[in-house]
Formats: sequence, structure tokens, C-alpha cells
Amino acid sequence: MIIPAYNALPELTRAVTSAMDQTLGQDRVEIIAVDDGSTDGTGEELERLARTCPALHVIHQENSGCAGVPRNTGLDHARGDFVFFLDSDDYLGPDALRRMVAMADANGTDIVLGKIASVGGRAVPRAVFQHNQPRTDVFSSHAYLTLGPWKLFRRSLIERLRLRFPPYRNCEDKPFTAAAYLNASGISVVADYDCYYVRYRENRNNLTLTASGLAHRMDGTRLCFETVARYLEPGPRRDQIMRRHVEWELCGPLRALLPRESEEDARERFFPEFRHWATTWVTDALFQRLAAPDRLLVHLLRADRFDDVLTVARNAEQDGRRGHLVDKGRVYWLHPYLRDHTAAVPDVCFDVTDQLPVQHHLEAANWQGGVLRLAGHAYIEDVDSLDPATEIVLRKYRSDRPEVRVPTTACLSAHPLPGEGRRYEMAGFTAEIDPATADGGAPLERGLWNIHLDVRAQGVCRTVRFGNRREGGEVTHPSRRGVTTSQGRVVVVPYFTPYGNLSLDVGEVAHPLDPPCQVLRTIWRTRNTLVVGGRLTEEAMRDGGTLRLRAETGTGAVHELPVRCEQGGSSTVFTARLPVGRLGAGCWTLKLIMDGPDEDTPRRTAIVPYFDRLAATRWLRFGCRPYYAKPVALGPGRALCLEVAPIKVVTGVRRRLWS
Repeated sequence: MIIPAYNALPELTRAVTSAMDQTLGQDRVEIIAVDDGSTDGTGEELERLARTCPALHVIHQENSGCAGVPRNTGLDHARGDFVFFLDSDDYLGPDALRRMVAMADANGTDIVLGKIASVGGRAVPRAVFQHNQPRTDVFSSHAYLTLGPWKLFRRSLIERLRLRFPPYRNCEDKPFTAAAYLNASGISVVADYDCYYVRYRENRNNLTLTASGLAHRMDGTRLCFETVARYLEPGPRRDQIMRRHVEWELCGPLRALLPRESEEDARERFFPEFRHWATTWVTDALFQRLAAPDRLLVHLLRADRFDDVLTVARNAEQDGRRGHLVDKGRVYWLHPYLRDHTAAVPDVCFDVTDQLPVQHHLEAANWQGGVLRLAGHAYIEDVDSLDPATEIVLRKYRSDRPEVRVPTTACLSAHPLPGEGRRYEMAGFTAEIDPATADGGAPLERGLWNIHLDVRAQGVCRTVRFGNRREGGEVTHPSRRGVTTSQGRVVVVPYFTPYGNLSLDVGEVAHPLDPPCQVLRTIWRTRNTLVVGGRLTEEAMRDGGTLRLRAETGTGAVHELPVRCEQGGSSTVFTARLPVGRLGAGCWTLKLIMDGPDEDTPRRTAIVPYFDRLAATRWLRFGCRPYYAKPVALGPGRALCLEVAPIKVVTGVRRRLWS
């Protein structure tokens, strides 16, 4: 644990004691606090705390004017397997280090992000902490949006890369963290516990506030771009990472801070650097992915139009509230430069079609016979719902087969929608998905089908996943349903993904119905009568239906008989007697089947398991022909299979004679 400290009272005490009180234990934690030439008693407070904690080591040095240098001092003295950087004005949750170290050890990852919590309104990242991520990377998660140093780093990674913080007053942490991210063997995220608490100091002298001007940012920003270019080859992966720096370190500060500088500094000192970044690091592919306000700034930078950049930056707030123009199926931001011939800016700088939010809501989902009926509303923000033509789009998971489209019927929305007058009035819709005929008259293939909405109005179209915004309760949670198709009967299960989106499981691929019962015993009542007994599940008892025992062979022979059920204490028990003597020769597998109370209720099945104590048996068929039944375990589920066959008398006699 490394804690840089400069004039950090009174927050320092809480920070250090939060490190001392970790549940990981002081015997496993080395705390290195570096007093960077403080004059307010910070050094004395650190020495006082060190006298109470053998794990705390204090280093005093001359003031460096930044947080990076004392962090580097701590790195030079660190000996542990992991390093965590704790700022002196923040503090840790008591169980933070134990959880993060356990996550790193369990998954072999080099960096662990612990959930960051805000104290006093300081902004914190949220997207990356939606759920725990045992192992991820910067290309498949939101981890790269968090470039602060408040993470657990494997020290071997830092030393292998020879990483140290540059001596900048601001943005010194971003190149360090970026380099670690891009070379890490896996990243973990602890999202179910508040690990790190960030706050502003009472006197508001945090470096992020006192060194917020462009002069303190430019060196760190330049190093961010160079770091990404050093470790990533040109292409989509580099563009993905560069986008974060273009948006946050180039366009954001340019828009917010450049107008605050003197015109001479803005023109001569800062603008050339911003222009160099825009021309060097923003590829055409990355340019297309930027939001329209950033695209406009990058275009003007590339064109070396300083006065226009300054004008756009100064008016950014008011221009951001301007509306949109819909023209020939595209939507454009109504910035004053749009189609102003004197400004000479191409329309692509204002095109927001692919970035407009789509508002959608699932209001009802229910079965009507074998047809799933959906109701809801959907509209593209700032595009009036004139001549709406929304469609349901079904896409099979992990398949390149063509998508299936289902039309909707436009209607008035059941909910009041924003906007003046009748803007989104016709955004409501209903749709019917018939699994038996949805695929051009053919049934949907067995598999998982994700449900999308293709929302269209005035020639503008956007496609989004559907269902994560919905009514609560049973109104949007239809049960599974048995559907009769031209290819036989199939069970369709509507379900919501972990992200809350609506999907269909056709054929119970990932959502098999729970078995109706638990088999507790199989015994021979007589030599050729097998008794199967157990109890029904609570769900099966509630749903009702008739339970049957089925024996079947691979050649299609079937023998079924009813199962007797009766109350046995607090549960319903069942007993089935299978006359094995009536079965023909062959391998008979046993299962229990329960049909629902009506034809639309899916069938539940349960295997009869193989119990080791069930022995083979013999009997005489018709009083003279000897037969045997041998229990064997079938498949990974160890289902009971009875091998039934006649005994060859001559072979049996020979075995007796030779034994």
C-alpha cells in the first residue's frame, strides 16, 4: 500500500487508519506513506500512526509538487506481490484488500478494480461496476474509462514494464495506468463491495482542482496518446482505446478550458498541440465513431481553423441544446454551421442518426393460445413518430442464419410520452409472434432467439434490443408454453437475459423444465416387478397433472403405466410398479412423465436414476423360459436402463459345469 501525502490533514488520518484496519491483516500488508515535504503536521501525524502500527513505514522527502514522485518513492521501497495506491484524502472499505487480492489470486489477473464510491458528490465511474468480472480486458469491458491509480496492481507487471509516474501535476496517473492496462494478463472487477471512497478535501486543495488548467494537462495528455501508440498497432483495437483519450483528454478540455486561456496562449501554445493530436491520432474510422460535437471540433482542428474552434468551444453549451433536422432518412444536429456555405463544414460533422437514443418500453407480454402477444412503445428521440413502421426482429443466438422479421401494428401509446403535442403519439405498437409460423410460414428453429426492435419513422431507422425497460410483475413475464408446429410439439420459453432483454428459448435449449418429482428408491417387489418410488416437487403438486412411468427402447418400443400418488405427510409421494416380465428383450430406459392440466402446459420429465444397490434379477416367463433383467447406468446422468433378455440354457449349464 503506497500513500503519497502533502499537507493532507485532516483527511490523512482516516486514509491511513483505513489501510491499517484491513481485514486482510497487518501481517500481510505493507503500508508505505511518503511525506512529500509537508508543512502542516502531516509528517508528525504519520510518525504518530507508525508508532501504533508496525506495518506502517514513513518516508520523508523534499516537496516535489506532484503526486507521482512520492508514489515512485513508494514503488522503489515496495516488496509485496501487489501494490495499491491510496490517495491521502480518500479511504478504503475494511474488506477491500482481502476481496481484491482474492479476486487476483483466483483468476491470475494483474489488475483488480475495486468499486469506487463517492463522498461529497465527487464524480465516480459506474459503467464498469455493474457486476463482478472475474477476468476481462480493456477491449471487452468499460475498465479503460477508469484511469485513476486506485487499483490493485501486480508488482511484477509494474517492474517488468519499468513503470513509474511522470512528474506532472495533473494527468500523471493516466499514462501509468494505460500502460499497465494494455500489458496486463487479465483484469478483474470487484463490483459487489464499496472498496474505495473518493472525496474532495475540506480546503478544496486537491491537485485535480488546483492544477486543472491546460498548462498542467498537456504533458500528461501527450503521453497518453504516445503510450497507446507504443503498445497497440494501428487498427480497430487502437481506435477503440484512442477514442477514450480523444473524447476525454482532447475534445473535453479543449471545449471547457481553451476559452479560459488568453487568446495568445490559446493560439500559439495550446492550439497547435491539439491540432497535432487530431491529425495524428484520429483516424477516419475513429472520426466516424465520435459524437457530433467532437466530430465538429476535430474537423476544425484538422482544417487549422483556430477562430472557428474557439467560437464552437465558447458556444458549446448553448449550441448543444439546439434541435435536429430530419432529411432523407438522416438526422442532423442544428448547429449554426450546418449547411452554412460560409462555414463550409460537411454534413457528416452534424449527422447524429446512429447515435440518437431509442426510447422503448415493454408494456405487456402474454400468450394467446400458441401466439406470444407483445405490446409497448418505441420512438427515436427528436424524430416525430410520423408513419411509424416498427418491426420485431428475431436473431438466433450464435448463428449466421437470416433474421426473422415480424410486423407490428401501430397504435396510440398506453403511456403519456414526452414532447409537445402529438410528437410521439403513434409510438405505441402491438405484435404477435407465432413460433409455429414466424419464419416465413415455417416454425422457428430450435435455439435461443434474441428479440430486437427495428424502429422506423420518417425514413429514419434504429435497431435496439428490447425488453430491459418494462412493466413489472406478471404482466411482462409469460410462462413457458407448448406449441404445436408442423414439425411436432415444441416448448417455447420467454425469458430475460442477464442484461434484462427479452429472448425466446425454442425447444428448452437453456431452460429445461424442472423435473416433476424426485426418485428416492427402486426395488424388486418380486423377481419380475420393479417398484419405483419418490415424491413430487412442490411446483408439480401446485400445477397438477397426471404422472406416468415410461419404459422405452431405442427401437421405439414403449410401455407406459399410471403412477399412484398419495399424500405422505407434508408432501405427495408416488409409487409405480413396472411388470418387467411383460417387457420384450432389449435395453429399456425409464423415465417419469407429467403432462400439465391442459394441452398448452409443457410436459415435465424426470429420469429414473441408477442405484448401485439394485441387483440383477431372473424369472421364468410362461413358467418355463428363463429371462433376466440387468440394471445398468446410462450416460453422464446415470439413468437407469434395464437390459432384458432370455437366458441361453446351454450356456448356463456349461458355466455351471466349468465353475
